[in-house]
Amino acid sequence: MSTNYLVIGSGIAGLTFAVKIAEKFPDRRVIVITKANEDESNTKYAQGGVAIVLDDKDSFKKHVKDTLIAGDGLCDEAVVKMVVREGPKRLEELLLWGANFDTDASGDFNLGKEGGHSEYRIVHHKDITGYEIERALLKKVHELKNVTLWSHHFAIDLITKHHIIDSQAKDNTCYGAYVFDQKKGTIFTIKADSTLLAAGGIGRVYGHTTNPVIATGDGIAMAYRAKARITDMEFIQFHPTALYDARGDQSSFLISEAVRGMGAYLRNKIGYRFMLGYDERAELASRDIVSQSIDSELKKTGDTHVFLDCTHLDIEEFKKHFPNIYKKCKQSHIDVATDWIPVVPASHYLCGGIDVDMDGKTSINNLFACGECTRTGLHGANRLASNSLLEALVYAHNIFKYHSEHTYETLELEIPEWNDEGTTVPREHVIIQYNLKQLQALMRDYVGIVRSNSRLTKAIKHLDLMSAEVEEFYKQAKVSTSLCELRNMINVAHLIINQSIARKENKGGFYKLDNIKENETEA
Repeated sequence: MSTNYLVIGSGIAGLTFAVKIAEKFPDRRVIVITKANEDESNTKYAQGGVAIVLDDKDSFKKHVKDTLIAGDGLCDEAVVKMVVREGPKRLEELLLWGANFDTDASGDFNLGKEGGHSEYRIVHHKDITGYEIERALLKKVHELKNVTLWSHHFAIDLITKHHIIDSQAKDNTCYGAYVFDQKKGTIFTIKADSTLLAAGGIGRVYGHTTNPVIATGDGIAMAYRAKARITDMEFIQFHPTALYDARGDQSSFLISEAVRGMGAYLRNKIGYRFMLGYDERAELASRDIVSQSIDSELKKTGDTHVFLDCTHLDIEEFKKHFPNIYKKCKQSHIDVATDWIPVVPASHYLCGGIDVDMDGKTSINNLFACGECTRTGLHGANRLASNSLLEALVYAHNIFKYHSEHTYETLELEIPEWNDEGTTVPREHVIIQYNLKQLQALMRDYVGIVRSNSRLTKAIKHLDLMSAEVEEFYKQAKVSTSLCELRNMINVAHLIINQSIARKENKGGFYKLDNIKENETEA
């Protein structure tokens, strides 16, 4: 099968590009594949909103400064300025496509404020902003005749020269992907003039995460195996306030940063408002500070969780702004008006990933990337709240702009079919589930919020054994989604651990005990 543009992923990044390129070139074909339902993505679960400068009191300069402070010296300032300045234009497009955002009585946007922001600038739709954006984009995509969207199609690997016998095939070039139709159980090739990876984050590598079950780092792992440049994987943002579930449910529900923006307090079990002792901004400190502070508090007390106290807030306002959170708490037998909400940090967002330039180009020809699977330079060592949806919109536009100005030669290459000769359907999948649980426990215990070279070195040894076992199983077994996801997560874990070992100073969301000791020794 051939297409002009192949998009892997159906979140805000992939769909924005698909809409724009399909409208611009109605005679060209766009194929979007996604491994679950078409609306299942990290975008769907984004509660907070989109950070955009709209208020007279605000300015691009202030937004840039807040982003640079959160990124702790590792942001690319040119990228930050570009993304921030593009915000209002990209919001106009969302509105034209039918996305709705909350307004006040006078019809102006009801802007929110979150940790790390100096002004009110978060455009939101209640506490389900991502869900609303996803709805509008999918509606738009289905109106376009030259876009085909296939759900339950899993991209196994990118097609590069080492898959192709044809002498015309060039080094360091992507020609499409091998795709697994999960319902039919068949694997086929999609040859593409240009391929866009918009496959989301890696939260499931840690198990306890605010991400959906699909966030298994597939895009990053495929790019890694294709020899793309991947950086800053050590910078993983842990959301400070995921709803604690005593049953150990891995699908952690996110209690939005905007709840603390409204004035909620963090307390330990005896009621002490501990954030006052860690940062002068208290609960409104950036996510890395709040997460590390909670981690420190839990290590000191031996407790499993802390609490978010909303009992002093206007409960009717709370219900209005956070209906989904209020409903979830109610279902968990928590009355927000009288009870503290038990919370714990959970893996939330990856600041690194596939290295891309301002046009979204990777280090591999004809391969672009956008969204959470990328490292653009915007986030540096720590993402400022609600900058990620903005980044996806801006980079999807930049990739579209690049494709509008550059044409791609359609090569008539012979791409061999997927070869699974000699493989069998495994009688039992216990090896997959066992290794998945082992991997997630390993990452939580050895590669968590606070790290050390000792634990990281041990983690690599365990991971190498696991990797060898899974690769052997992969060679012998017929492809399944769960097996490919496990293989991808192991690749991602290797990247996180090795780049954590290499990082010699603590920055933003990255904190390694050895770096403190080395600095003390040097001093």
